[in-house]
Amino acid sequence: MAITFHFDHITKPSFFKAMPVKKWLRSIAANEGFSIRELNYIFMSDEGLHAINMEYLNHDTYTDIITFDNSDTSGKIESDIFISLERVAANAEKFSTSFENELLRVMAHGVLHLCGYKDKKKAEAELMRRKEEACLTLWT
Repeated sequence: MAITFHFDHITKPSFFKAMPVKKWLRSIAANEGFSIRELNYIFMSDEGLHAINMEYLNHDTYTDIITFDNSDTSGKIESDIFISLERVAANAEKFSTSFENELLRVMAHGVLHLCGYKDKKKAEAELMRRKEEACLTLWT
């Protein structure tokens, strides 16, 4: 049931409190019929995440999140999730939302992927957005 947060050469946001976030992430997983065995969030810069995107996925693009599913048991989440705080900030501005709201949305997005939700096709992306919004209502 370990959930960890690592800030890789980047400053932790002042609003970020680990215990409430962990509780919230566990509730997201539980609502989808999953439990968290080990979940590691690694927060980093755009350049750091771009390097991971190139090395492991061969994608020469900037992104806000990359989720590696390390699970070997159905219903048990084990994952490393990498998030660019710079990209989250840019997207918060782009979508006229707060940095906190966008960061939580992206964190939920990673968990939802681990619960089997996709976002490549239009219908999948629409469902993912609805699920993200539902996750955000659990936070507030």
